[in-house]
Amino acid sequence: MLRWLRGWVLPAAACQDAGPPPPRYETLFRQLDRNGDGVVDIGELQEGLRNLGIPLGQDAEEKIFSTGDIDKDGKLDFEEFMKYLKDHEKKMKLAFKSLDRNNDGKIEASEIVHSLQILGLTISEKQAELILKSIDSDGTMTVDWDEWRDYFLLNPVTDIEEIVRFWKHSTGIDIGDSLTIPDEFTEDEKMSGQWWRQLLAGGIAGAVSRTSTAPLDRLKVMMQVHGSKSDKMDIYGGLRQMVKEGGIRSLWRGNGTNVLKIAPETALKFSAYEQYKKMLTWEGQKLGTFERFVSGSMAGATAQTVIYPMEVLKTRLAVGRTGQYSGLFDCAKKILKHEGMGAFFKGYIPNILGIIPYAGIDLAVYELLKSHWLDHFAKDTVNPGVAVLLGCGALSSTCGQLASYPLSLVRTRMQAQAMIEGSPQLNMVGLFRRIISKEGVPGLYRGITPNFMKVLPAVGISYVVYENMKQTLGVTQK
Repeated sequence: MLRWLRGWVLPAAACQDAGPPPPRYETLFRQLDRNGDGVVDIGELQEGLRNLGIPLGQDAEEKIFSTGDIDKDGKLDFEEFMKYLKDHEKKMKLAFKSLDRNNDGKIEASEIVHSLQILGLTISEKQAELILKSIDSDGTMTVDWDEWRDYFLLNPVTDIEEIVRFWKHSTGIDIGDSLTIPDEFTEDEKMSGQWWRQLLAGGIAGAVSRTSTAPLDRLKVMMQVHGSKSDKMDIYGGLRQMVKEGGIRSLWRGNGTNVLKIAPETALKFSAYEQYKKMLTWEGQKLGTFERFVSGSMAGATAQTVIYPMEVLKTRLAVGRTGQYSGLFDCAKKILKHEGMGAFFKGYIPNILGIIPYAGIDLAVYELLKSHWLDHFAKDTVNPGVAVLLGCGALSSTCGQLASYPLSLVRTRMQAQAMIEGSPQLNMVGLFRRIISKEGVPGLYRGITPNFMKVLPAVGISYVVYENMKQTLGVTQK
């Protein structure tokens, strides 16, 4: 791609605003204008870029087209095409200068390391050299402005933060837990309204994913609460017992509440996250990994505090017998009548404590996997692709779940212990001691098998729904 752009398209005068348009830009336009009618539509742009060996993907190509099509007639004429290229070059010049910290006109590996560190992305100098190698065309292991411009000429990213977002740890992937650190949005996304569309797409994806894997989630809760009575409760036996007791529909008991709490929790977490970020950083300062962890954990704790009664209701409905509750409001009314307001916050402390290991391990493992991929597999690009991002996200979240699982189990038992006849009403420490003494350490991990079984289908389902909803809602992919 770079050789073609440099040798055939980009003259030295490409950045000059005055004078006639460079003849090689005209050549590029003619190459894209497949039918020779003097304008380029989206189909021609996509086909032309594929034929030139520089396909960018549908989202990026559509962003180029929508940005360049000034009169919104669905076509790019030569003037619009030239204006887009010149405007884009100005933005990429600013990105280049932000990396060129010593102002010598060249980007070196150490400058990439330092600049990305400010943006919260930690990489080694070796990894930075791999990034340089993918852009450097003359083998000097530095990147000058011409090389930088050539590489990003037809890539619609506008600043270094968008380039870093190749490795954005998206919360559009929902594996059933709500302890992940909130998503990051650029100022452009916030101004254009893209942020709420992405949150809505993620919420719908989460609802579909959680509903699809609800039988495994209810089985996990049942094993956490009742598994201690007998070691014979396995996956098949547990599912059969639930179907026998309440029919097929009982497998989804408690799922309505689990889906219902997605919207308020997402909104609360996002708004709290934005406020905590402002509190922890000076004006103009970029958010680092540690600040993101602290802000995300505090935002998660804030959201969980507000919606925690719904967590209790979800557990009570899942564990309840057929006919015990007629619905969500009946369950809430009976708890309030027989146990008082305090029952809605049983298990709150282990739930809040679980946020720290979950969010911390999730972030740490994701950074480790990202670093490993950059070290061993990044040859021509730093963009890992969908499969790698999904794999890293699923694995890091699973590790986070594993670290916080004992606290999750204790929380669930505290929420449900009032429903079990003859069960003592223990606090968090007392319940930990009881589980260790009667069931041993494995008792802290009861129900973890169905929990892990739902990860892969949850990731796959939520990703497909998330991407389709983004397209439906008109979200432009960075």
